Amino acid sequence: MLAKRIQPMVFQARRLYVELMFQVMGRALQAVSEIDSAVQKEARALPDGFLFEMMVMPDGSRLIVEHTGNGRFHYHGDSAPRPVDLSIQFKHIAHAFLVLSFQEKTSVAFANDRMLVDGDISYAIRMTRVLNRLETFILPKLVAKRAVKEYPSNLHLPEKLLSAARIYLKVATHFVETVRA
Repeated sequence: MLAKRIQPMVFQARRLYVELMFQVMGRALQAVSEIDSAVQKEARALPDGFLFEMMVMPDGSRLIVEHTGNGRFHYHGDSAPRPVDLSIQFKHIAHAFLVLSFQEKTSVAFANDRMLVDGDISYAIRMTRVLNRLETFILPKLVAKRAVKEYPSNLHLPEKLLSAARIYLKVATHFVETVRA
């Protein structure tokens, strides 16, 4: 009887967590594209105006970022100004929760058929590399090693801390600007 009452609350908590993580990730993608040359290099290969979406199927939470040129991303929230070019879709909220709570790597989730890619696979691989780079900066090393396929050996603590601080400051600033608007 108690399990029947708790189950909807667990589902709601996961949904709220995924929604919050998408907001943070979208803003963090914009921030990391402003400060990291490796991310900018990856993003420059994307066409200007390229729209990337990550979402929970069928109509769940989502994040949408646009490549505005010169390796920079702009976070659009959960609504696209036009049809997206690449969509990575989690098949269920539980699958998104596993990846976004860093219990399962994105590559493992894809291998376990928990997500779909709609769009050019080469762009999906490029965006996954950008997301992995972001995660190595903003997550503690122990957690980041669980989240990304390979933790970069050339990322040292001073660079990691400085980059993480700059990213979090930009994310916080973007949140405040959104609230004021």
